[in-house]
Amino acid sequence: MSLSDFALPFLRCLNPETAHNLTLKALKMGFGPKEFSGDDRILHTRVWDLNFPNPVGLSAGFDKNAEVIDPMLETGLGFVEVGSITPRPQPGNPKPRIFRLPKDGAVINRLGFNNKGIDYAAHNLSRHRNGIVGVNLGKNKDSEDAAEDYAKGTLKLAPYAGYLVINVSSPNTPGLRALQGKDDLIVLVEAVKGARASVCPDRKPPILVKIAPDLTDADVQDIVAVAQTTDVDGLIVSNTTIARPDSLKEQDKAGETGGLSGLPVFGPSTEMLRQVYQLTEGNIPLIGVGGIASGHDAYLKIRAGASLVQLYTALIYHGPSLIPRIKRELAEFLRRDGFASIMEAVGADHREGA
Repeated sequence: MSLSDFALPFLRCLNPETAHNLTLKALKMGFGPKEFSGDDRILHTRVWDLNFPNPVGLSAGFDKNAEVIDPMLETGLGFVEVGSITPRPQPGNPKPRIFRLPKDGAVINRLGFNNKGIDYAAHNLSRHRNGIVGVNLGKNKDSEDAAEDYAKGTLKLAPYAGYLVINVSSPNTPGLRALQGKDDLIVLVEAVKGARASVCPDRKPPILVKIAPDLTDADVQDIVAVAQTTDVDGLIVSNTTIARPDSLKEQDKAGETGGLSGLPVFGPSTEMLRQVYQLTEGNIPLIGVGGIASGHDAYLKIRAGASLVQLYTALIYHGPSLIPRIKRELAEFLRRDGFASIMEAVGADHREGA
């Protein structure tokens, strides 16, 4: 057990946002856990011509300003996604804006893209040297031209990105989710592609779109059609949900506005992942996010169609020792079912179902 794990009970006594900020400070001071052993060979995978030491990544939202990339990679993660980052700094929504639901293994947040802007993030990203980093792009709350905001973020940050994410699925920025509509999404994707071409003419970091779990079947079909016609490189399935399942134990907090993450999201996000994989016929790499708290959860996402997976909320409750445990369990499940690699297991449920 690491020092970080010992600190968990203390951190859980604090306001969630205070605890998060203290965690970031500790990581910047070098107090984070470090995993020195290499990853099991069966976990190595290749997506978008990028070599991932393992498929387990950190989702956006933890490191909004690209301040602790290397300390988080040192915990044993296969990749890290930073952001969401907007062109101009913005404070986000009024506090309190993060609420723990420990009996549900969940969190509700309404942060609202609080971050220090693209210039600050670019400075931090320029100092990073090793490992794959995704850059999650957002729009400023008061911006009237969303496409211009995503293009600005791309122009500034694409040179440092392993991949880029167009985030149009946070529920905490007014009007943002409407950008998942077919016409608006085409405009955004083309704006980001144009900006990428101007700053990365030779090395083109993949462009991904992060979608919400609350979409209708028709919405999902439209997004997949846009992804296919505009040559989007990947989809992230999914962001937090505005739904409040009846199964939530902490109903006193269920009325808080914002996006719900954690264990209650695992089922619906995995079903959407399965749907998107079927619609794309496995031809567009997917990152599976939502409720992952074990190696078995990660394995189910991969079998449903995810080439990579991400987590965040589970780390709040289980600490960084969860990362090596997930990888160990995932390797065991792969070998148990006769897979020689992650790539062999991606979408296995669809093939066996057929």
